[in-house]
Amino acid sequence: METLLVTGGAGFIGSAFVLAQCGRRKRRVINLDVLTYAGNLMNLAAVEGDPLYFFARGDIADRDLVRTLLCEYRIEAVVNFAAESHVDRSIEDPESFVRTNALGTFHLVDEVRRYWEKLPGAEKEAFRFLHVSTDEVYGSLNPFDPPFNEQSSYAPNSPYSASKAAGDHMVRAYHRTYGLPTLITHCSNNYGPRQFPEKLVPLVILNGMEGKPLPVYGDGGNVRDWLYVEDHCEALDVVLEKGRPGEAYNIGGRSERTNLETVHTLCALLDEFFPDAPQLPHSSLISFVEDRPGHDRRYAVDSTKVEKELGWIPREGFESGLKKTIEWYTANPGWVDSVRSGAYLERQDRRYGKR
Repeated sequence: METLLVTGGAGFIGSAFVLAQCGRRKRRVINLDVLTYAGNLMNLAAVEGDPLYFFARGDIADRDLVRTLLCEYRIEAVVNFAAESHVDRSIEDPESFVRTNALGTFHLVDEVRRYWEKLPGAEKEAFRFLHVSTDEVYGSLNPFDPPFNEQSSYAPNSPYSASKAAGDHMVRAYHRTYGLPTLITHCSNNYGPRQFPEKLVPLVILNGMEGKPLPVYGDGGNVRDWLYVEDHCEALDVVLEKGRPGEAYNIGGRSERTNLETVHTLCALLDEFFPDAPQLPHSSLISFVEDRPGHDRRYAVDSTKVEKELGWIPREGFESGLKKTIEWYTANPGWVDSVRSGAYLERQDRRYGKR
């Protein structure tokens, strides 16, 4: 059975990918996560004790640990989710983003390269390094520009996207220089269960359920292409199996919306879910706040390449995905309370030791 090393597998997208892989029973998964505020092992409670799953706490920049995991488990593919990912936090603390997204990616890919070079012929040929990136590395689009494709130039506008772009370039260089069989994916905005509440969709859901203000940056006209997280994980599985080494693939949901449209859609759904809420309609809670510095106006990616070459298309519609997301947060108040209070961090530190 193939064994994957998944880095950052306790985060939002990483944990969804781990759960999907364990559910398919095709691969064994070794999850390496340093467990920052966004890494939550409660996300993976369903696979705790699964013989096809093993967790190791650690940093992708810890080369000794990465080397040990690669050799001990005879890793056949690496999927790198490990990243600092919130733009607002990158504005406040850019150094931590450079440390993880740029330097950490370098340490990881270099250690993987050293391991890969020693593999025997067939194993070396089959090995893959999949680096999960973002559409934000391409910068911002004007309203009528065509979506970004895989040949679009990089033009990052935040410390977050700049640090991710640096990691992308390093991974690409390791393919061109050393022949490491790399794959890079650029996804649009993800949403779905288990997303940290600082992101737009869960923030609106949870604030709306509690009758709190729903903050919208600027005029709310910033456009994002929304991708349900399980669709994203399915696309990553397809890229891992069928993607051509050295190639990049854009993964989008074909669901462009302004942030204000997204918030209004969520408000209408909250009205349906909670018809007896004290403040109706929920859209009355919308509050416009000062825009953040360097806020990109529009992101959109063209997924034609992954759709035509690899046969992937998103399954989930925007509203149906949002309904599933609301249902999950409604059904999991314990997860929400633990994340908001930070109790999950205390539990993780007690079990695995403080970093």
